[in-house]
Amino acid sequence: MRDLRRGGRGLHPRPKPRRAPAPSLWKDNLDVMAPTSEDIDLVSLRAHYPILSRRNYLNSCSLGALSDRAEAYLDEFRERWHVMGASAWYEHWWGRLALLRERIEGLHGAPAGTMALLPSTSAALSGVIDALPTATASAAKSQGAPLRNRVVMSELDFPTLAYQWATRPELEVVILESPDGVGMDPQQYADAVDERTLFLATSHVFYATGFVQDLQALADVARKSGAWSLIDGYHGPGQVPVDVASAGLDFYTSGPLKWLCGGPGLSYLYARQELIPELRPRATSWFATRNQFDFDLNGFEYHEDARRFEMGTPALPTVHTALGGQELLEEVGLDRVHARCAALRERLVEGCRASGLQLRIAEDPERRSSIVMVAMDDPKAAVVELDRAGIVVDHRPGFVRVSPHVYNSADEVDQVVAELTRIRGDAAAKPR
Repeated sequence: MRDLRRGGRGLHPRPKPRRAPAPSLWKDNLDVMAPTSEDIDLVSLRAHYPILSRRNYLNSCSLGALSDRAEAYLDEFRERWHVMGASAWYEHWWGRLALLRERIEGLHGAPAGTMALLPSTSAALSGVIDALPTATASAAKSQGAPLRNRVVMSELDFPTLAYQWATRPELEVVILESPDGVGMDPQQYADAVDERTLFLATSHVFYATGFVQDLQALADVARKSGAWSLIDGYHGPGQVPVDVASAGLDFYTSGPLKWLCGGPGLSYLYARQELIPELRPRATSWFATRNQFDFDLNGFEYHEDARRFEMGTPALPTVHTALGGQELLEEVGLDRVHARCAALRERLVEGCRASGLQLRIAEDPERRSSIVMVAMDDPKAAVVELDRAGIVVDHRPGFVRVSPHVYNSADEVDQVVAELTRIRGDAAAKPR
């Protein structure tokens, strides 16, 4: 793990611990906060995240802050291992797996039995692609049906989504251009998706612009042409509302790493309930079988629900930290989490614009997430300088990426705006 004290060459002294803002600071800024977030006890909430006493952490879109609640679940896992060894599986860990599946189904608005735990988004995407009952070229020809071998996606999607198709030469990939470099219009997908399309595969929230796509519109476009909707939602749950069933999606992937503050090692896969009996994942394991403990080499049957996608022993430490991370957010209330993320984002946007900083974000606030891209001539150097000031953010080509979460304060947002303004001014003052 990168030492956060490093920046450029050598080591820099760790900044003095930052105190959580006083309650008065919070109340003073209620003018930019949504009503549903007014009763959040920010001081108490921040105390659950140790990094906030050391750093101004504004990089939840890369890795959510670790809470003491997640640590407590991890300690529980470790203690069970110390005391019980393998018997912890039967008396405890199976229950934790079931609890996490139940929790993530509730979080995503998914019916019981429609979500599975996988090791990564790559595994989830590949599992979906290989599980579909698609016709071969010869079969399609004999049936007089068009061959569905096209995948429609956006140039703004994360590369992992695109790489899934690169290894499958039988598929034709159509990458749509963004009209403004920020987002997409649903009509663009509607114009591109036709009877030859196998997947409409795109993101819920674009990773490098924060643009939030309309899930129901995407599902409708795919359904009208008989294509499958496959959504990479890793930047969705935990910062914006998600209801996969109401949206009518076929598949949706997410995970605990970022906004759910659960750490690396897992992904979540939703499959529409009506589809599950038809799906035949090719990469499988004993966790995917109906009768897991029969140990019958000739008795393979897929699990009746989404667990048919699961791939061997899951990352139990992350199962536990994911439970703790999500649990704390749910205690705050997801509606209030979403409202506060939006309020802090708008404060960040307004502050940047007032300071003359250039942004790459959606013009419509309804299409914005808590990912704000701030233009910088040398974003990598800016991130290093911010780190020296005790502020943790990230960068993407041409931009510093700032992502406040529910646990951040208004003064932390103001601080990053001030530092970015200073860095830009210092750069402009240097002789060229």
